[in-house]
Amino acid sequence: MRSSSPESCADIGILALGSHRERHGVLPEDTDAKLASYVALQASLKTGAKFLGVIFSSHELPGIETGEHQSLKEVLKEVEERLKEAKRTLRIKGAVIVNAHGGNSPLREKVKELEKKVGIKLLWDSTLVKGPHAGTEEFSMAVALGIGDGSRLSEHLNFEKHPEVGFVGLPQALERYEWARELARKVREKGVKADPKLGRRLLEKAVNEVVCVTQELARLLNEGK
Repeated sequence: MRSSSPESCADIGILALGSHRERHGVLPEDTDAKLASYVALQASLKTGAKFLGVIFSSHELPGIETGEHQSLKEVLKEVEERLKEAKRTLRIKGAVIVNAHGGNSPLREKVKELEKKVGIKLLWDSTLVKGPHAGTEEFSMAVALGIGDGSRLSEHLNFEKHPEVGFVGLPQALERYEWARELARKVREKGVKADPKLGRRLLEKAVNEVVCVTQELARLLNEGK
């Protein structure tokens, strides 16, 4: 990881993007938002970038029913307003968006459009989006943060009670997406583990990745790109 003085990233913001009302088995419904917020805050502490908080709204892909989400238009509007406020108040020249919710992935295609509307350079990072929904990776990161309880794994894997875990019990999602069928198969065959050491490694990797992206954005801004 390249070193960078805090001053070089002081005009950059880091914004967290997750979900707040999404079923995650026995994990909190705002697990994604908390993971994204943790990584964004830690990266801001390491780089000197401004922590811009977390977006409240979130989007979901068609056919995936896991909770309460908003339209792509609504999420884009909230992100745009938050970035405009940060630009006006904090004088930021660029921002990194740290996403931890797979359903927000269509927003990545709107980054260039957002750049034009807000008038700052934007980079997207979704390192936290990995593995099955509420699967081993996500559960382990939650345990590492202290928001997950590994002693409740048997309850977590009750697919009748928690069909959203791995999307195992979501027929529309399984019918629509091949990747969802593959991830559901993984959960059915291998289950879910609560490994705090794995969770800490994944979180550290995510923080380091956002630090690198933030430093890359600082370089681009310094070069006027």
